[in-house]
Amino acid sequence: MEQLLTFAAQQWYLLLALVVIIAMLVHSFVGSLGVTTVPPSEAVALMNRQHAIVLDVRTDEEFKQGHVINSVHIPVGLLASRINELERHKSHPLVVICRTGQRSTQACSILRKHGFESLYGLAGGIVAWQSANLPLAKG
Repeated sequence: MEQLLTFAAQQWYLLLALVVIIAMLVHSFVGSLGVTTVPPSEAVALMNRQHAIVLDVRTDEEFKQGHVINSVHIPVGLLASRINELERHKSHPLVVICRTGQRSTQACSILRKHGFESLYGLAGGIVAWQSANLPLAKG
């Protein structure tokens, strides 16, 4: 035990780095809790059967290159300030889409904090949507 304390005192920066890394891992894991990811086929089923709203959180440029037809576009960086635009959709499921699925998890976390409950992240994002040969609108 004495050796451990000596090591910690001499190598405090390594110990600090370890604590930061563990905290980031825990935050990453906890931040993704409550977000159900669905493949493109299930997203389409949610849209058709439960009238799910598609929220695209990619940048403006990414959105212009191709997006799901009738999707609502709010970049993830602006989501908290524009959350009122989605208030009327609180009773519907929301399928959140980004490029690969990372930003959609962040967006779902923001939405959950604002009272949205039925949230789905598109697994693999728009890349998976395209791989499934599903249609995209341009512009």
